[in-house]
Amino acid sequence: MSHYLDFESPLKELQEQIEQTEQIGKSTDVDMSDKIDALQQKYVQTAQDIFTNLSPWQRVQLSRHPDRPYTLAYINAISDGSFMELHGDRNVKDDKAMVGGFGLLNGRSVMFIGQQKGINTKMRQYRNFGMPNPEGYRKALRLMKLAEKFNKPIVTFIDTPGAFPGLEAEERGQGEAIARNIYEMMRLKVPVICIIIGEGASGGALGIGVGDKVVMLENTWYSVISPESCSSILWRSWEHKEKAASALKLTPQDMKGFGLVDDIIQEPIAGAHRSHDEIFQSVRSSILGYLKELDAVMPEDRIALRIEKFNKMGVWC
Repeated sequence: MSHYLDFESPLKELQEQIEQTEQIGKSTDVDMSDKIDALQQKYVQTAQDIFTNLSPWQRVQLSRHPDRPYTLAYINAISDGSFMELHGDRNVKDDKAMVGGFGLLNGRSVMFIGQQKGINTKMRQYRNFGMPNPEGYRKALRLMKLAEKFNKPIVTFIDTPGAFPGLEAEERGQGEAIARNIYEMMRLKVPVICIIIGEGASGGALGIGVGDKVVMLENTWYSVISPESCSSILWRSWEHKEKAASALKLTPQDMKGFGLVDDIIQEPIAGAHRSHDEIFQSVRSSILGYLKELDAVMPEDRIALRIEKFNKMGVWC
């Protein structure tokens, strides 16, 4: 059963009308095609009206939509089912919140890495709600180094509410693990493409977010802190999360305007959560385009451009 957010309720009503009309046509053998076409056109127009005027908080809600595809769905679709997951950081354990391995993209081996959220309550617990521990980031770095050794490009999918903030994570060096990844990713000799497919929160996102191309899907967010946490710090309450979302300037349009991301991948008219196949194809085509562009640049030049890009970020007084 599809889930609808509050501001999507007009689409829910239209979808129900379309399904009821189709059912009437089947049960009565009456041609309802004109009526169905009219409702579908109205659905598309309503979706355009809703999704072209989204507030920052509404985009945050969409990035967390339960029907939105997660990392493994993207990887399996893009690699045509050839993905072979690799496990473990060779030190502590295998972090289920971070997945990675080789897959084929147009016959070319690519290292895919990303945070994975669960699709139901049991899987969310298993995946730790997409919040990696230090061993998750160390596993990601191990796989990146493996890709570099065999000269294979790297594609990361970012979708996390943040790195796991538990005491045990800090004891095992959460900050150091993320910092090490940022340092090492700056110097990788192979093309690195980072795609924010949902939530891009804080160091949890940055731990696999340094690349030649850093791009965002249209209904995602990227920020040092979530709107709820920002609201709780500034106003001692989550009630001001909408105001915080606007103040944080966390939308793809804001990020591209600030020069913090390189591109925005457009989503289907009613969002990625309504048309999985369409967004998979868009992301796949974008990756192929980025790889073609990056392959034309020498490794030493790619590294220099990558370092230069991130050095430009921020304001110094």
